[in-house]
Amino acid sequence: MRKTVLVFGLLSGAVSAAMMLATVPFMHTIGFDYGLVVGYTAIVLSFLFVFFGIRSYREANGGTLSFGRGFSVGILITLISCVFYVATWELIYFKLSPGFWEKYTAYAVEQVKTSGGTPEQAEAKAKQFAEFKVMYDNPLVNVAFTFVEPFPIGLAVTLISAGVLRRKPEAAART
Repeated sequence: MRKTVLVFGLLSGAVSAAMMLATVPFMHTIGFDYGLVVGYTAIVLSFLFVFFGIRSYREANGGTLSFGRGFSVGILITLISCVFYVATWELIYFKLSPGFWEKYTAYAVEQVKTSGGTPEQAEAKAKQFAEFKVMYDNPLVNVAFTFVEPFPIGLAVTLISAGVLRRKPEAAART
């Protein structure tokens, strides 16, 4: 199980890290809305390795797999991938793109203005983002918030994959 989890976890993590490195530093250029769509699409694509990892584990074990074992394999792959995601974001946020939050704040305030918001609403949005930035600049808080982005998707993919790929011994013998 260890080899399968490591191989597929590293592949999943590499995909999520590469996609983040390819999009986040340029998000202000490609547009934050488009960047978020690309980002979550990349997360979903990286978690396809959870499915393939569980399937690989099942095939390596004679074609049988319980839901619990499939879940264990999948959640470990998910955790490895999430570690890559978090580490990449920390690198981008604190080292590669230190002005990211200011650009995102300017974008959010502009969205309020263009959607017909009052100057007071725009100011409230700027204040909200400034308060959040104080928390977000703490690396531990940043790690926690960042981990929560991909993990629910990985958990869902794990649950679905473990359910779809489970196979009892007698079912494996018939195939």
